[in-house]
Amino acid sequence: MAKNKTTETETSVIDFINTFVDDAAKRNDTAELITIMQKVTGFEPKMWGPSIIGFGSYHYKYASGHEGDAPLAGFSPRKAAISLYTYLSEENREDLLSKLGKHRAAKGCIYIKKLSDINVEILKEMVSVSVIELQKLYPQK
Repeated sequence: MAKNKTTETETSVIDFINTFVDDAAKRNDTAELITIMQKVTGFEPKMWGPSIIGFGSYHYKYASGHEGDAPLAGFSPRKAAISLYTYLSEENREDLLSKLGKHRAAKGCIYIKKLSDINVEILKEMVSVSVIELQKLYPQK
């Protein structure tokens, strides 16, 4: 079975930001996102893989036997866009995304150019819903 690439690391979040987030505006958005997600989740930021800042974690196991760990919520300040990682069930996804503001959605993440393009209160709700839903789906034992 393939090994997961995105695992929690010991890399410093601050070192990652200082090394890889060149744009000052994106660095400011990164700091604000850390504050928001830390407050909403109650978890400290941790690096997952080389470029994802994640909050909390859960262990999943699929019917196929594939299993691993992932953050309850997170983001990656990439050059082209900020990738937001949250879990939203079908019943919540469309409603929340329709209120979020300027974004592009894919199956596993949501892309924004800058924080000022979105409704931060809806982002907070999305992060909160993600934590609640993932903890229900994958309760800690």
